[in-house]
Amino acid sequence: MEPNSTAATESRDADPAAGPAAERPRPRTAAEWSGLVLLAAAVLIFGAMVFVFGPLLAIACSDCQDGVRGPLRFGTALMVTDHVGVPLTTLGTLVAMFAVRRGAQAGGIGLGVLLLLLLVQWALGQVTV
Repeated sequence: MEPNSTAATESRDADPAAGPAAERPRPRTAAEWSGLVLLAAAVLIFGAMVFVFGPLLAIACSDCQDGVRGPLRFGTALMVTDHVGVPLTTLGTLVAMFAVRRGAQAGGIGLGVLLLLLLVQWALGQVTV
């Protein structure tokens, strides 16, 4: 068999009977775009809430005299998580939602990571010196 024959190239293709429509993904519909936009708004709102309220919830103390937990052992880590981790996660989620074909899955993963960052912030704020 010659290296340039059609039999040699057909064995490398995944599904030659599928045709050119299988090579290109179909464009997103209006409903898919509106769903992605609503999910992107939810990611932005939840990211903003984690950014603003995460450290406040972490250091809040109902038993303390002034309502704020004492000197934090991991205060720097709490601030780095808030000022670096949350914005990068939010931005990365938004970019991934519109860049990949499975945008809703990327949005769900991003929301889960933001929730995990909120829990990490809360845990860092609970540890005092």
